[in-house]
Amino acid sequence: MGKFQVISHPLIQHKLSILRREDTSTKDFRELVDEIAMLMGYEVSRDLPLEEVEIQTPITKTVQKQLSGKKLAIVPILRAGIGMVDGLLSLVPAAKVGHIGMYRDEETLEPVEYLVKLPEDIDQRQIFVVDPMLATGGSAILAVDSLKNVEQLISSLYV
Repeated sequence: MGKFQVISHPLIQHKLSILRREDTSTKDFRELVDEIAMLMGYEVSRDLPLEEVEIQTPITKTVQKQLSGKKLAIVPILRAGIGMVDGLLSLVPAAKVGHIGMYRDEETLEPVEYLVKLPEDIDQRQIFVVDPMLATGGSAILAVDSLKNVEQLISSLYV
């Protein structure tokens, strides 16, 4: 169902290094998360389908390319994934946003889902599942399972 990508772009690695420093301010941390999400979104969106459309420029009509196919949705895993939404929305401002909430059961250490709020037309969208916290992958697996009725999961972004 899903397509996971490991992104090891030098700019992302550099920004992660700054983000993880103990002397990074809250303001800088937020800006870096935003920038990293945007860079990751750029990488995972490179294979989105395009279609040719005729447009009118100030001078003439011309044929250009634009995104085609399904519209996009961004689904962060709460709460940490929220920080990645704005960076992705800066690339695709028309994307709808849903949410999947999870917490870790203190006894079993397994993720427990407490919220799934998705756009009504989620089955007609390609989805970015985002979460900056990836340890065992349990939350990621549960999040993707929550979307099992969705036809196409475009990518999952994890820092």
